[in-house]
Amino acid sequence: MRAVQIKEFGGPEVLEVVELPDPEPGPGETIVEVARAGMNFADTHQRHNQYLAKAELPLIPGAEIAGRTADGRRVAAILPNGGYAEKVAVPSEALVEVPGRVSDEQAAAVLLQGLTAWALLRISARVEPGESVVVQAAAGGTGTLAVQLAKSYGAGRVIALASSEEKRDLAIRLGADAAVDSRSDDLAGAITEANAGEQVDVVLEMSGGRAFDECLSVLAPFGRLVTFGIASREPNQVMSQKLMRTSRAVVGFWIVHLLQRPDRLAEGIAELLEAVASGKLEVVIGGTYGFADVAEAQIALAERATHGKLLLDPSQ
Repeated sequence: MRAVQIKEFGGPEVLEVVELPDPEPGPGETIVEVARAGMNFADTHQRHNQYLAKAELPLIPGAEIAGRTADGRRVAAILPNGGYAEKVAVPSEALVEVPGRVSDEQAAAVLLQGLTAWALLRISARVEPGESVVVQAAAGGTGTLAVQLAKSYGAGRVIALASSEEKRDLAIRLGADAAVDSRSDDLAGAITEANAGEQVDVVLEMSGGRAFDECLSVLAPFGRLVTFGIASREPNQVMSQKLMRTSRAVVGFWIVHLLQRPDRLAEGIAELLEAVASGKLEVVIGGTYGFADVAEAQIALAERATHGKLLLDPSQ
């Protein structure tokens, strides 16, 4: 089979298309022929070995797939790695049956990032009807889903942050009430203005650095900032006395811990797939790449030059 493999950590040039033996299923595993593999911003961190979980080489990246089993079942799965391949051995208990009204593209695009958006809002932020919600990277894979889910959960005002007019227009089309330039020199002021001069209740934060500090500064008392990424590669420090003085909360999220909760995981998957199948949740596909173009796709991700979800098609 063909796969994209990393033999050393580094820039996009380390992504190598190779021929490997077909995987052999171990006990309790099923072989899936991959129709689409999802690409995520975290893949660019993993390529540098800067992700939360340290990687071991050689490595086939890719944390989500949609495809078919040998007996013809349409399935999707979240993986530790291995998705950038024509075939992958998946623990059978990790397989999710894909409804007929959900395409391979939608299944590969909604599982990991949809669960992230769902858990950020439902579990970590515990958004309540009427609350204001700020979504960073609102035109990205997670952001486009978070904007829609926040509205469906009754958020009073959804404020989208994005770096270009095109991306901000996309967020507005998906239901955001206002859109702010994420590269504004006064991001805190722009967010406050977009919320009619008021502080905000929830921020979904994945940039780190200055954006983290400015978003934290506009939280209302009892507001929650949920951090789920450090795209800038600039970690932040938070002073406990400032949290006490302002009654603000900073919450961390890593999807690995959701995967360890089968009850919540099943709840989220069922809700997301039903929403996609019914047309209530739009899955925005920003591009589908072949293996030969995987480096180009990761560069676009790292430079935030994309919108929606990027996918790999192993047949290309």
